[in-house]
Amino acid sequence: MILENGVIRTMDPSLPTSAALAIAGDMIAGGVGAHERALPTPERVDLRGRCVLPAFTDAHVHFPTWSLSRRDVQLDGVSSLDEALARVGAHPRHGTWLRGTGWRDALWAEHPTRQALDAVSGETPAALWSKDYHSLWLNSAALARADGGLEVPGGVVERDSKGEPTGILREESAWRFRERFVTVAEDEWVEATREGIKVANSRGVGAVHDKDGWLGANAIFARIHERDGLTLRVWQSLPHERVGELTELRLRSRIGDDYLRLGYLKAFMDGTLGSQTARMLDGSGVVITSREELAEIVRAAATAGWPVAVHAIGDRANREALDAFEATRDVWQPLGLRHRIEHAQCLDPVDLPRFAELGVACSVQFSHAPSDRDLAERFWGNRLDGTYSFRSLVASGAVVANGSDAPVEELHPLAGIAAGVRRTIDERPAWRPEEAVTVEQALHATTVAPAWLAGDERRRGTLLPGRLADLVVLDRDPLTCGPDELGEIEVVATMVGGRWVHNPPPWD
Repeated sequence: MILENGVIRTMDPSLPTSAALAIAGDMIAGGVGAHERALPTPERVDLRGRCVLPAFTDAHVHFPTWSLSRRDVQLDGVSSLDEALARVGAHPRHGTWLRGTGWRDALWAEHPTRQALDAVSGETPAALWSKDYHSLWLNSAALARADGGLEVPGGVVERDSKGEPTGILREESAWRFRERFVTVAEDEWVEATREGIKVANSRGVGAVHDKDGWLGANAIFARIHERDGLTLRVWQSLPHERVGELTELRLRSRIGDDYLRLGYLKAFMDGTLGSQTARMLDGSGVVITSREELAEIVRAAATAGWPVAVHAIGDRANREALDAFEATRDVWQPLGLRHRIEHAQCLDPVDLPRFAELGVACSVQFSHAPSDRDLAERFWGNRLDGTYSFRSLVASGAVVANGSDAPVEELHPLAGIAAGVRRTIDERPAWRPEEAVTVEQALHATTVAPAWLAGDERRRGTLLPGRLADLVVLDRDPLTCGPDELGEIEVVATMVGGRWVHNPPPWD
Protein backbone atom coordinates (compact mmCIF):
# COMPACT_ATOMS: atom_id res chain seq x y z
CA MET A 1 0.00 0.00 0.00
CA ILE A 2 1.18 3.52 -0.78
CA LEU A 3 -0.26 6.63 0.86
CA GLU A 4 0.40 9.71 -1.27
CA ASN A 5 -0.67 13.25 -2.13
CA GLY A 6 -0.85 14.42 1.45
CA VAL A 7 1.23 15.81 4.31
CA ILE A 8 3.03 12.94 6.06
CA ARG A 9 4.68 13.99 9.30
CA THR A 10 7.04 11.32 10.61
CA MET A 11 7.68 12.95 14.04
CA ASP A 12 11.38 12.27 13.51
CA PRO A 13 13.57 15.40 13.23
CA SER A 14 15.98 13.71 10.80
CA LEU A 15 13.17 13.34 8.24
CA PRO A 16 10.25 15.53 9.36
CA THR A 17 8.04 14.99 6.31
CA SER A 18 7.69 12.46 3.53
CA ALA A 19 6.09 12.78 0.10
CA ALA A 20 4.55 9.29 0.39
CA LEU A 21 4.42 6.36 2.74
CA ALA A 22 4.81 2.73 1.68
CA ILE A 23 3.43 -0.08 3.82
CA ALA A 24 4.22 -3.78 3.47
CA GLY A 25 2.35 -6.11 5.82
CA ASP A 26 2.35 -4.55 9.27
CA MET A 27 5.47 -2.43 8.68
CA ILE A 28 6.48 0.78 7.00
CA ALA A 29 8.54 -0.25 3.99
CA GLY A 30 12.04 0.88 3.17
CA GLY A 31 10.94 3.48 0.66
CA VAL A 32 8.34 3.93 -2.03
CA GLY A 33 10.63 2.94 -4.89
CA ALA A 34 11.75 -0.28 -3.21
CA HIS A 35 8.19 -1.17 -2.35
CA GLU A 36 6.99 -0.67 -5.92
CA ARG A 37 9.72 -2.97 -7.21
CA ALA A 38 8.71 -5.66 -4.71
CA LEU A 39 5.00 -5.28 -5.44
CA PRO A 40 4.47 -3.92 -8.97
CA THR A 41 0.79 -3.14 -8.40
CA PRO A 42 0.44 -1.77 -4.86
CA GLU A 43 -2.82 -0.31 -3.62
CA ARG A 44 -2.60 3.47 -3.83
CA VAL A 45 -4.40 5.66 -1.34
CA ASP A 46 -4.94 9.26 -2.41
CA LEU A 47 -4.83 11.41 0.73
CA ARG A 48 -6.15 14.46 -1.13
CA GLY A 49 -4.10 16.83 0.98
CA ARG A 50 -4.90 15.23 4.34
CA CYS A 51 -2.31 14.88 7.11
CA VAL A 52 -0.81 11.59 8.33
CA LEU A 53 0.77 11.24 11.79
CA PRO A 54 1.84 8.31 13.95
CA ALA A 55 -1.20 6.87 15.72
CA PHE A 56 -1.81 8.46 19.10
CA THR A 57 -0.94 6.78 22.38
CA ASP A 58 -2.86 7.59 25.56
CA ALA A 59 -0.11 7.35 28.16
CA HIS A 60 -2.44 7.27 31.16
CA VAL A 61 -5.90 5.75 30.89
CA HIS A 62 -8.05 3.44 32.99
CA PHE A 63 -9.35 1.81 29.85
CA PRO A 64 -11.84 -0.84 31.03
CA THR A 65 -13.10 1.56 33.72
CA TRP A 66 -13.57 4.30 31.12
CA SER A 67 -15.29 1.85 28.79
CA LEU A 68 -17.69 0.71 31.51
CA SER A 69 -18.33 4.27 32.69
CA ARG A 70 -19.78 5.10 29.28
CA ARG A 71 -22.81 3.03 30.38
CA ASP A 72 -23.21 4.78 33.76
CA VAL A 73 -24.87 7.96 35.03
CA GLN A 74 -22.77 10.83 33.65
CA LEU A 75 -22.28 13.60 36.22
CA ASP A 76 -19.37 15.46 34.64
CA GLY A 77 -20.10 19.18 34.45
CA VAL A 78 -22.97 19.03 36.96
CA SER A 79 -23.00 22.33 38.86
CA SER A 80 -25.22 21.54 41.85
CA LEU A 81 -26.44 18.74 44.08
CA ASP A 82 -29.98 19.08 42.72
CA GLU A 83 -28.79 18.72 39.13
CA ALA A 84 -26.81 15.60 40.06
CA LEU A 85 -29.80 14.05 41.79
CA ALA A 86 -32.03 14.79 38.79
CA ARG A 87 -29.66 12.90 36.51
CA VAL A 88 -29.46 9.95 38.87
CA GLY A 89 -33.23 9.80 39.17
CA ALA A 90 -33.71 9.85 35.38
CA HIS A 91 -31.11 7.17 34.62
CA PRO A 92 -32.54 3.76 33.61
CA ARG A 93 -31.81 0.89 35.99
CA HIS A 94 -29.65 -1.97 34.71
CA GLY A 95 -28.45 -4.83 36.88
CA THR A 96 -28.12 -4.90 40.64
CA TRP A 97 -26.17 -1.63 41.08
CA LEU A 98 -26.79 1.96 40.06
CA ARG A 99 -23.38 3.27 38.98
CA GLY A 100 -22.26 6.76 38.09
CA THR A 101 -19.21 8.93 37.63
CA GLY A 102 -18.02 12.50 37.25
CA TRP A 103 -19.40 14.52 40.19
CA ARG A 104 -17.27 17.27 41.67
CA ASP A 105 -18.76 18.84 44.79
CA ALA A 106 -15.97 21.26 45.74
CA LEU A 107 -17.81 24.10 44.01
CA TRP A 108 -21.36 23.04 44.95
CA ALA A 109 -23.39 25.02 47.51
CA GLU A 110 -24.47 21.74 49.15
CA HIS A 111 -22.45 18.58 49.68
CA PRO A 112 -23.64 15.10 48.68
CA THR A 113 -25.06 12.81 51.35
CA ARG A 114 -26.51 9.31 51.45
CA GLN A 115 -29.91 10.72 52.45
CA ALA A 116 -30.05 12.94 49.36
CA LEU A 117 -29.11 9.98 47.16
CA ASP A 118 -31.67 7.73 48.86
CA ALA A 119 -34.47 10.02 47.69
CA VAL A 120 -33.76 9.27 44.00
CA SER A 121 -32.27 5.78 44.12
CA GLY A 122 -34.62 3.96 46.49
CA GLU A 123 -33.61 0.46 47.55
CA THR A 124 -31.19 -0.04 44.64
CA PRO A 125 -27.60 0.24 45.95
CA ALA A 126 -25.93 3.23 44.33
CA ALA A 127 -22.20 3.96 43.98
CA LEU A 128 -21.19 7.18 42.23
CA TRP A 129 -17.54 8.02 41.58
CA SER A 130 -16.23 11.56 41.79
CA LYS A 131 -14.55 13.02 38.73
CA ASP A 132 -11.09 12.16 40.04
CA TYR A 133 -12.10 8.59 41.07
CA HIS A 134 -10.78 9.16 44.58
CA SER A 135 -14.17 9.67 46.27
CA LEU A 136 -17.25 7.44 46.25
CA TRP A 137 -20.78 8.64 46.98
CA LEU A 138 -23.01 5.86 48.34
CA ASN A 139 -26.64 5.61 49.33
CA SER A 140 -27.90 3.84 52.46
CA ALA A 141 -28.56 0.58 50.59
CA ALA A 142 -24.94 0.48 49.46
CA LEU A 143 -23.55 1.38 52.89
CA ALA A 144 -25.55 -1.46 54.41
CA ARG A 145 -23.53 -3.91 52.31
CA ALA A 146 -20.36 -2.97 54.21
CA ASP A 147 -21.97 -3.56 57.64
CA GLY A 148 -19.70 -0.93 59.18
CA GLY A 149 -16.41 -2.21 57.77
CA LEU A 150 -15.37 1.02 56.07
CA GLU A 151 -12.29 2.17 57.97
CA VAL A 152 -9.05 1.02 56.34
CA PRO A 153 -5.49 2.40 56.39
CA GLY A 154 -5.08 5.20 53.86
CA GLY A 155 -8.85 5.71 53.66
CA VAL A 156 -11.24 8.44 54.75
CA VAL A 157 -14.84 7.89 55.89
CA GLU A 158 -16.73 11.16 56.19
CA ARG A 159 -19.07 11.28 59.19
CA ASP A 160 -21.76 13.67 60.39
CA SER A 161 -22.08 15.31 63.81
CA LYS A 162 -23.56 12.10 65.22
CA GLY A 163 -20.65 10.02 63.96
CA GLU A 164 -22.71 8.36 61.24
CA PRO A 165 -21.26 7.91 57.72
CA THR A 166 -22.44 10.66 55.36
CA GLY A 167 -22.12 8.36 52.35
CA ILE A 168 -18.77 9.76 51.14
CA LEU A 169 -15.72 7.50 51.13
CA ARG A 170 -12.33 8.72 49.98
CA GLU A 171 -9.09 7.11 48.82
CA GLU A 172 -8.46 3.54 50.07
CA SER A 173 -11.87 3.29 51.73
CA ALA A 174 -13.54 4.02 48.39
CA TRP A 175 -11.36 1.60 46.42
CA ARG A 176 -11.75 -1.23 48.93
CA PHE A 177 -15.53 -0.78 48.91
CA ARG A 178 -15.60 -1.02 45.11
CA GLU A 179 -13.43 -4.12 45.07
CA ARG A 180 -15.57 -5.91 47.67
CA PHE A 181 -19.10 -4.91 46.79
CA VAL A 182 -19.59 -3.12 43.44
CA THR A 183 -19.09 -6.26 41.40
CA VAL A 184 -19.30 -6.36 37.61
CA ALA A 185 -19.41 -9.62 35.66
CA GLU A 186 -16.36 -10.25 33.49
CA ASP A 187 -18.59 -10.59 30.44
CA GLU A 188 -19.83 -7.04 30.96
CA TRP A 189 -16.26 -5.78 31.35
CA VAL A 190 -15.27 -7.49 28.11
CA GLU A 191 -18.29 -6.24 26.18
CA ALA A 192 -17.80 -2.65 27.38
CA THR A 193 -14.05 -2.73 26.68
CA ARG A 194 -14.64 -4.07 23.18
CA GLU A 195 -16.95 -1.11 22.54
CA GLY A 196 -14.39 1.26 24.05
CA ILE A 197 -11.65 0.03 21.72
CA LYS A 198 -13.79 0.93 18.71
CA VAL A 199 -14.32 4.44 20.09
CA ALA A 200 -10.61 4.85 20.82
CA ASN A 201 -9.69 3.72 17.29
CA SER A 202 -12.16 6.26 15.88
CA ARG A 203 -10.26 8.98 17.75
CA GLY A 204 -6.90 8.02 16.29
CA VAL A 205 -5.67 5.94 19.24
CA GLY A 206 -3.44 3.01 18.39
CA ALA A 207 -1.96 2.29 21.83
CA VAL A 208 -2.65 2.84 25.53
CA HIS A 209 -0.76 2.65 28.79
CA ASP A 210 -3.50 1.12 30.92
CA LYS A 211 -3.80 1.75 34.68
CA ASP A 212 -6.51 -0.80 35.48
CA GLY A 213 -4.16 -3.62 36.34
CA TRP A 214 -5.60 -3.75 39.85
CA LEU A 215 -8.91 -5.11 38.51
CA GLY A 216 -7.45 -7.71 36.19
CA ALA A 217 -7.57 -5.65 33.02
CA ASN A 218 -4.95 -7.90 31.47
CA ALA A 219 -7.47 -10.78 31.51
CA ILE A 220 -10.13 -8.55 29.94
CA PHE A 221 -7.82 -7.53 27.11
CA ALA A 222 -6.57 -11.12 26.76
CA ARG A 223 -10.10 -12.41 26.15
CA ILE A 224 -10.65 -9.85 23.42
CA HIS A 225 -7.22 -10.56 21.94
CA GLU A 226 -7.82 -14.32 21.83
CA ARG A 227 -11.34 -14.12 20.40
CA ASP A 228 -11.25 -11.13 18.07
CA GLY A 229 -7.70 -9.81 17.92
CA LEU A 230 -6.92 -6.46 19.54
CA THR A 231 -6.86 -3.33 17.39
CA LEU A 232 -5.10 -1.44 20.16
CA ARG A 233 -1.64 -1.98 21.65
CA VAL A 234 -1.80 -2.27 25.44
CA TRP A 235 1.08 -1.59 27.83
CA GLN A 236 -0.43 -2.98 31.03
CA SER A 237 0.17 -1.91 34.61
CA LEU A 238 0.05 -4.17 37.66
CA PRO A 239 -0.23 -3.23 41.36
CA HIS A 240 3.16 -2.97 43.06
CA GLU A 241 1.89 -5.32 45.78
CA ARG A 242 2.17 -8.19 43.28
CA VAL A 243 5.94 -7.87 42.82
CA GLY A 244 6.63 -10.92 45.00
CA GLU A 245 4.22 -13.09 43.04
CA LEU A 246 5.64 -11.82 39.75
CA THR A 247 9.16 -12.60 40.92
CA GLU A 248 8.19 -16.15 41.86
CA LEU A 249 6.62 -16.66 38.44
CA ARG A 250 9.64 -15.06 36.77
CA LEU A 251 7.42 -12.57 34.99
CA ARG A 252 9.14 -9.38 33.94
CA SER A 253 8.23 -6.19 32.19
CA ARG A 254 7.69 -6.48 28.40
CA ILE A 255 6.45 -10.08 28.45
CA GLY A 256 3.70 -10.48 25.86
CA ASP A 257 3.32 -9.73 22.17
CA ASP A 258 2.99 -6.66 19.96
CA TYR A 259 -0.57 -6.04 21.14
CA LEU A 260 -0.65 -6.98 24.83
CA ARG A 261 2.35 -6.75 27.13
CA LEU A 262 3.01 -6.46 30.82
CA GLY A 263 4.51 -3.05 31.42
CA TYR A 264 5.09 -1.56 34.84
CA LEU A 265 4.10 -1.51 38.49
CA LYS A 266 1.80 1.19 39.87
CA ALA A 267 1.99 2.87 43.29
CA PHE A 268 0.21 5.82 44.93
CA MET A 269 1.79 8.55 47.03
CA ASP A 270 -1.32 10.62 47.78
CA GLY A 271 -4.86 11.54 46.75
CA THR A 272 -6.12 14.30 44.48
CA LEU A 273 -6.85 18.00 44.20
CA GLY A 274 -10.60 17.52 43.74
CA SER A 275 -10.97 15.38 46.85
CA GLN A 276 -8.54 17.65 48.77
CA THR A 277 -6.40 14.64 49.64
CA ALA A 278 -3.29 15.63 47.69
CA ARG A 279 -0.21 15.56 49.94
CA MET A 280 1.10 19.09 50.34
CA LEU A 281 4.19 20.70 51.86
CA ASP A 282 1.94 22.48 54.38
CA GLY A 283 1.15 19.09 55.91
CA SER A 284 -2.33 18.63 54.46
CA GLY A 285 -3.51 15.66 52.44
CA VAL A 286 -3.49 11.89 52.75
CA VAL A 287 -0.35 9.75 52.87
CA ILE A 288 -0.89 6.56 50.91
CA THR A 289 2.78 5.63 50.49
CA SER A 290 5.66 7.25 52.37
CA ARG A 291 9.01 8.15 50.84
CA GLU A 292 10.66 5.26 52.67
CA GLU A 293 8.00 2.80 51.57
CA LEU A 294 8.31 3.92 47.95
CA ALA A 295 12.08 3.46 48.07
CA GLU A 296 11.53 -0.16 49.12
CA ILE A 297 8.96 -0.63 46.36
CA VAL A 298 11.36 0.76 43.74
CA ARG A 299 14.21 -1.46 44.97
CA ALA A 300 12.05 -4.58 44.93
CA ALA A 301 10.72 -3.68 41.47
CA ALA A 302 14.21 -3.09 40.10
CA THR A 303 15.40 -6.43 41.42
CA ALA A 304 12.50 -8.07 39.59
CA GLY A 305 13.08 -6.05 36.40
CA TRP A 306 10.09 -3.69 36.57
CA PRO A 307 9.79 0.08 36.08
CA VAL A 308 7.47 1.90 38.47
CA ALA A 309 4.77 4.47 37.81
CA VAL A 310 3.96 6.59 40.85
CA HIS A 311 0.80 8.64 41.30
CA ALA A 312 1.78 11.97 42.86
CA ILE A 313 -0.42 15.09 42.83
CA GLY A 314 0.70 17.39 45.65
CA ASP A 315 4.03 19.18 45.95
CA ARG A 316 5.10 17.10 48.94
CA ALA A 317 4.05 13.85 47.29
CA ASN A 318 6.10 14.72 44.20
CA ARG A 319 9.13 15.75 46.23
CA GLU A 320 9.07 12.53 48.24
CA ALA A 321 8.60 10.42 45.11
CA LEU A 322 11.63 12.10 43.53
CA ASP A 323 13.56 11.61 46.78
CA ALA A 324 12.77 7.88 46.68
CA PHE A 325 13.94 7.55 43.08
CA GLU A 326 17.11 9.47 43.92
CA ALA A 327 17.83 7.30 46.97
CA THR A 328 17.53 4.12 44.88
CA ARG A 329 19.11 5.15 41.60
CA ASP A 330 22.19 3.03 42.25
CA VAL A 331 19.88 0.02 41.80
CA TRP A 332 17.66 1.01 38.87
CA GLN A 333 19.69 3.41 36.71
CA PRO A 334 22.26 0.77 35.62
CA LEU A 335 19.32 -1.38 34.44
CA GLY A 336 17.95 1.40 32.25
CA LEU A 337 14.51 1.23 33.86
CA ARG A 338 12.19 4.01 32.73
CA HIS A 339 10.35 5.11 35.83
CA ARG A 340 7.63 7.74 35.73
CA ILE A 341 5.61 10.02 37.97
CA GLU A 342 1.95 10.24 37.05
CA HIS A 343 0.23 13.65 37.06
CA ALA A 344 2.87 15.82 38.83
CA GLN A 345 0.21 18.49 39.05
CA CYS A 346 1.70 20.62 41.80
CA LEU A 347 5.48 20.94 42.05
CA ASP A 348 7.64 23.14 44.19
CA PRO A 349 9.69 25.00 41.53
CA VAL A 350 12.94 23.75 43.07
CA ASP A 351 11.89 20.17 42.31
CA LEU A 352 11.00 20.76 38.68
CA PRO A 353 14.53 20.17 37.24
CA ARG A 354 14.90 16.90 39.14
CA PHE A 355 12.87 14.86 36.64
CA ALA A 356 15.46 15.38 33.90
CA GLU A 357 18.39 15.12 36.32
CA LEU A 358 17.23 11.73 37.60
CA GLY A 359 15.89 10.41 34.30
CA VAL A 360 12.37 10.02 35.70
CA ALA A 361 9.68 10.69 33.11
CA CYS A 362 6.68 12.90 33.70
CA SER A 363 3.34 11.39 32.66
CA VAL A 364 0.88 14.29 32.56
CA GLN A 365 -2.56 15.10 31.24
CA PHE A 366 -2.70 18.34 29.25
CA SER A 367 -6.48 18.45 29.62
CA HIS A 368 -6.26 18.62 33.43
CA ALA A 369 -4.86 22.16 33.49
CA PRO A 370 -7.86 24.01 32.02
CA SER A 371 -10.30 21.54 33.58
CA ASP A 372 -8.88 22.01 37.09
CA ARG A 373 -8.15 25.76 36.92
CA ASP A 374 -10.94 26.84 39.31
CA LEU A 375 -10.08 24.21 41.90
CA ALA A 376 -6.35 24.94 41.60
CA GLU A 377 -6.86 28.65 42.17
CA ARG A 378 -9.14 27.97 45.12
CA PHE A 379 -6.98 25.40 46.93
CA TRP A 380 -3.48 26.06 45.57
CA GLY A 381 -3.66 29.79 44.93
CA ASN A 382 -0.44 30.49 46.82
CA ARG A 383 1.60 27.89 44.93
CA LEU A 384 0.53 28.24 41.28
CA ASP A 385 4.11 28.83 40.08
CA GLY A 386 4.70 25.08 40.08
CA THR A 387 1.24 23.98 39.04
CA TYR A 388 0.60 22.19 35.70
CA SER A 389 4.02 23.39 34.50
CA PHE A 390 4.10 21.52 31.21
CA ARG A 391 6.25 23.90 29.17
CA SER A 392 8.79 24.22 31.99
CA LEU A 393 9.05 20.44 32.28
CA VAL A 394 9.67 20.09 28.54
CA ALA A 395 12.22 22.92 28.64
CA SER A 396 14.05 21.23 31.52
CA GLY A 397 14.74 18.22 29.32
CA ALA A 398 12.32 15.87 31.06
CA VAL A 399 10.52 13.20 29.05
CA VAL A 400 6.89 14.37 29.04
CA ALA A 401 4.18 11.94 27.95
CA ASN A 402 0.53 12.92 27.60
CA GLY A 403 -2.58 10.94 28.50
CA SER A 404 -6.21 11.56 29.31
CA ASP A 405 -6.66 9.85 32.70
CA ALA A 406 -10.01 8.73 31.28
CA PRO A 407 -12.60 8.48 32.69
CA VAL A 408 -11.46 11.51 34.70
CA GLU A 409 -11.25 13.39 31.38
CA GLU A 410 -12.52 12.10 28.07
CA LEU A 411 -10.26 9.82 26.03
CA HIS A 412 -9.75 12.17 23.08
CA PRO A 413 -6.12 12.89 22.12
CA LEU A 414 -6.86 15.80 19.81
CA ALA A 415 -8.85 17.52 22.56
CA GLY A 416 -5.95 16.94 24.94
CA ILE A 417 -3.47 18.37 22.45
CA ALA A 418 -5.68 21.43 21.98
CA ALA A 419 -5.91 21.87 25.77
CA GLY A 420 -2.12 21.73 26.13
CA VAL A 421 -1.60 24.35 23.44
CA ARG A 422 -4.52 26.67 24.21
CA ARG A 423 -4.66 26.20 28.03
CA THR A 424 -8.41 26.71 27.94
CA ILE A 425 -11.43 24.57 27.12
CA ASP A 426 -14.08 27.28 27.23
CA GLU A 427 -14.48 30.94 26.31
CA ARG A 428 -12.17 32.18 29.04
CA PRO A 429 -8.63 33.36 28.28
CA ALA A 430 -5.79 30.86 28.54
CA TRP A 431 -4.93 29.88 32.11
CA ARG A 432 -1.25 30.33 32.93
CA PRO A 433 -0.43 30.66 29.21
CA GLU A 434 3.29 30.76 29.95
CA GLU A 435 3.03 27.01 30.54
CA ALA A 436 1.35 26.26 27.19
CA VAL A 437 3.20 23.74 25.02
CA THR A 438 3.69 24.08 21.27
CA VAL A 439 1.74 21.88 18.88
CA GLU A 440 4.90 19.96 18.05
CA GLN A 441 5.64 19.38 21.76
CA ALA A 442 2.06 18.21 22.35
CA LEU A 443 2.24 15.80 19.42
CA HIS A 444 5.62 14.50 20.62
CA ALA A 445 4.11 13.83 24.07
CA THR A 446 1.25 11.89 22.47
CA THR A 447 3.28 9.81 20.01
CA VAL A 448 7.05 9.64 20.53
CA ALA A 449 7.35 9.91 24.33
CA PRO A 450 4.84 7.14 25.20
CA ALA A 451 6.59 4.77 22.77
CA TRP A 452 9.90 5.55 24.51
CA LEU A 453 8.38 4.88 27.94
CA ALA A 454 7.27 1.45 26.73
CA GLY A 455 10.73 0.71 25.33
CA ASP A 456 9.27 0.77 21.82
CA GLU A 457 10.97 3.84 20.37
CA ARG A 458 12.58 1.76 17.59
CA ARG A 459 9.24 0.27 16.55
CA ARG A 460 6.54 2.88 17.22
CA GLY A 461 5.97 6.57 17.68
CA THR A 462 7.49 7.67 14.37
CA LEU A 463 6.73 6.91 10.72
CA LEU A 464 10.09 5.66 9.50
CA PRO A 465 11.15 2.57 7.53
CA GLY A 466 11.14 -0.48 9.77
CA ARG A 467 8.55 0.91 12.19
CA LEU A 468 5.14 -0.65 12.74
CA ALA A 469 2.50 0.84 10.47
CA ASP A 470 0.45 2.57 13.18
CA LEU A 471 -0.91 5.87 11.88
CA VAL A 472 -3.80 8.30 11.89
CA VAL A 473 -5.16 10.30 8.96
CA LEU A 474 -6.48 13.78 9.88
CA ASP A 475 -8.58 16.16 7.84
CA ARG A 476 -6.02 18.94 8.34
CA ASP A 477 -2.46 19.49 9.53
CA PRO A 478 -2.17 20.41 13.24
CA LEU A 479 1.15 22.13 12.61
CA THR A 480 -0.23 24.61 10.09
CA CYS A 481 -3.79 25.26 11.24
CA GLY A 482 -4.49 27.96 13.81
CA PRO A 483 -4.63 27.17 17.56
CA ASP A 484 -8.39 27.74 17.61
CA GLU A 485 -8.80 25.10 14.90
CA LEU A 486 -7.07 22.34 16.85
CA GLY A 487 -10.28 21.31 18.57
CA GLU A 488 -12.04 21.06 15.20
CA ILE A 489 -9.61 18.60 13.59
CA GLU A 490 -11.33 15.36 12.68
CA VAL A 491 -9.91 11.84 12.51
CA VAL A 492 -10.49 10.48 9.02
CA ALA A 493 -9.04 7.00 9.53
CA THR A 494 -6.80 4.97 11.84
CA MET A 495 -4.38 2.15 10.99
CA VAL A 496 -2.74 -0.25 13.45
CA GLY A 497 -0.25 -2.84 12.24
CA GLY A 498 -0.98 -2.14 8.57
CA ARG A 499 -4.74 -2.73 9.04
CA TRP A 500 -7.37 -0.03 8.85
CA VAL A 501 -9.13 -0.25 12.22
CA HIS A 502 -11.33 2.79 11.61
CA ASN A 503 -12.88 4.01 8.35
CA PRO A 504 -10.77 2.41 5.58
CA PRO A 505 -10.45 4.29 2.29
CA PRO A 506 -11.65 5.45 -0.16
CA TRP A 507 -12.83 8.67 1.46
CA ASP A 508 -14.92 11.48 0.02
